[in-house]
Amino acid sequence: MSRKDPIIGKGPQSGNSRSKAMNATKRKWNVNLQNITIMINGKPKKVRLSTSTIRTMKRKGIL
Repeated sequence: MSRKDPIIGKGPQSGNSRSKAMNATKRKWNVNLQNITIMINGKPKKVRLSTSTIRTMKRKGIL
């Protein structure tokens, strides 16, 4: 299962972790995915959504 939001397509980002000596090592920032049950076509469906998507859906009145 990929760490990707199926609604907005937000996925992990990569970059460098920097030490005090400015040595660079690769690292990854994952998306904060949460399991949530939503109604799709009148049936409950479990999906993994990012917290920002959940907040937006609650603000718009979808959840």
